[in-house]
Amino acid sequence: MTHATFDAPQPDRAFDAPESDRAFDAPTVIRTKRDGGALSDAAIDWVIDAYTHGRIADAQMSALLMAIFLRGMSGAEITRWTAAMIASGERFDFGDLRRDGTPLALVDKHSTGGVGDKITIPLVPVVMACGGSVPQAAGRGLGHTGGTLDKLESIAGFTAELSEDRIRQQLRDIGAAVFAAGELAPADRKIYALRDVTATTESLPLIASSVMSKKIAEGTRALVLDTKVGAGAFLKTEAESRELARTMVELGAAHGVATRAVLTDMNTPLGRAVGNAVEVAESLEVLAGGGPDDVVELTLTLAREMLDAAGLDAVDPAQTLRDGTAMDQFRRLVAAQGGDLAKPLPLGAHTETVSATRGGTMGDIDAMAVGLAVWRLGAGRSEPGQRVQFGAGLRIHRRPGEPVAAGAPLFTLYTDTPQRLGAALAELDGGWTVGDHPPPARPLIIDRITSRSRA
Repeated sequence: MTHATFDAPQPDRAFDAPESDRAFDAPTVIRTKRDGGALSDAAIDWVIDAYTHGRIADAQMSALLMAIFLRGMSGAEITRWTAAMIASGERFDFGDLRRDGTPLALVDKHSTGGVGDKITIPLVPVVMACGGSVPQAAGRGLGHTGGTLDKLESIAGFTAELSEDRIRQQLRDIGAAVFAAGELAPADRKIYALRDVTATTESLPLIASSVMSKKIAEGTRALVLDTKVGAGAFLKTEAESRELARTMVELGAAHGVATRAVLTDMNTPLGRAVGNAVEVAESLEVLAGGGPDDVVELTLTLAREMLDAAGLDAVDPAQTLRDGTAMDQFRRLVAAQGGDLAKPLPLGAHTETVSATRGGTMGDIDAMAVGLAVWRLGAGRSEPGQRVQFGAGLRIHRRPGEPVAAGAPLFTLYTDTPQRLGAALAELDGGWTVGDHPPPARPLIIDRITSRSRA
């Protein structure tokens, strides 16, 4: 990808569909990108508007997404593509909101997608407890990665379908709302669902524009990006992930959103639970002052970044986990959105356990293998709009470096569809080892990138 300067975009106008339709057609736009050409601003404006309003078929947009996946985009193309997706719908502005006469400290976080990445669930209430206000436009699962909305909707009664008035009220009254994007960047909603089922998820331009179109449109003032690196990330190498982080930081700056990124390791799943409800259960452990060390570390790292970006430093985020104030805020958030934590979380009725055939030390666990296994169990989608199984998931009983006894359980798989177990076990096979020595230690936090940090 050619790196370019990200200037403030222009297309905030309504598109003249009939006139633009006379100027462009889908096969020509597809052919241009297929053959390695750059799409013009006008062509990008047209294709986003036409697809949003149903004048381009899913098959044609799928072909264009694959062409972008294979050919890439320049910085100028990504800027325009992002701006056109923002212009396809509403853009929230919460600048007028006050609490006790003081403007809200609006800040949000977004992850580029990982395995076992339930961080939003404990992170939002931690930031709430520290005085921040979080307008969190969250997504559903994409490919082998889980989605925050799918996880939270495993809580009985919880809804993410919130009106703008409801979002404003929650931000003012309790300090957060976690919601489906709705009319924010509706072009991205359609493209996101198509990417999920057409093997076009692992594309730097499509990831950057998808993330930033929603986040810019949601009305936050500051944004922290958790950019994943490794086997379970969409972009596998550190160089690619750095380029993605820089691209998103510059897109945010071009739209007046103070944006920074943290590069984090995603070679191994986060925590000990991967799926939907099982990740909510693990998040509750973290909010209760326990939980896996890596989940706690990343939650607190991102909380500190968010609070710094919002100009808040009076409260230690770790204290909110120790004293229960973060848990209190999570209960308020869930209740505000119709959820009932008193009801048990679902768990797949059919299980399979993978046990160790020898003793030793748990080696590396391949995040991609685990993610695909959980997808096979029913936690993700193979068709647009497909319902996920809230109880589908996997528990990791031995983390890398932990001692293993022969016959001890290593993984437990859960699903409501027993026919899925064989395919899930096949995905997991070869994705872990037990040896005589622990694997090399890798830092969870690799680096941070701001608009002034280019290295």
